[in-house]
Amino acid sequence: MRVTYACPACQATVMCDAIETLAVLECSACRTTLSIPADAFSRGTTAGAAVVLDSYPRLRRCVICPSTELFIRKDFPQRVGVGIVVAGLAASCVAWAFRELFLTFGILFATAMLDVVLYLFMPNCLSCYRCQARYSGDGATDTFGGFDLETHEKHRQQVARTKQLSTRPPESLP
Repeated sequence: MRVTYACPACQATVMCDAIETLAVLECSACRTTLSIPADAFSRGTTAGAAVVLDSYPRLRRCVICPSTELFIRKDFPQRVGVGIVVAGLAASCVAWAFRELFLTFGILFATAMLDVVLYLFMPNCLSCYRCQARYSGDGATDTFGGFDLETHEKHRQQVARTKQLSTRPPESLP
């Protein structure tokens, strides 16, 4: 399984492979280490009274932060997807300006078709609501659901409150 995350110390992007076999993750930029919690992976599933060992460990929680709230998403950069849509819209507007009706709709349908093809063929990955770490590979997306706006908003507001409290000047004592 692969993890991609922002180092908590220096914010550099770090990518580590085979994290289920590692005890610590090390940032290549600042050499900060993060220990992988013992309960981050489940090695087997229970089937009645017996424990069945899996062929690969399953992720149970984020290894970067203490969050257990993760969601499944497509392993594709959102900016590239938005860029494709904007380019298709711009090209169709140019065709519309030249009064090329069939070309306009052809461009729009081709952009939509490209979006559908990318959606069908891109693999899934797992993303943490709290620290935005991304997990891909076997065992990453087995036990989690899709995106939940309420959970996302909870974590977004928590980050905003923490930031607001850290920038607030200390109150003077009487």
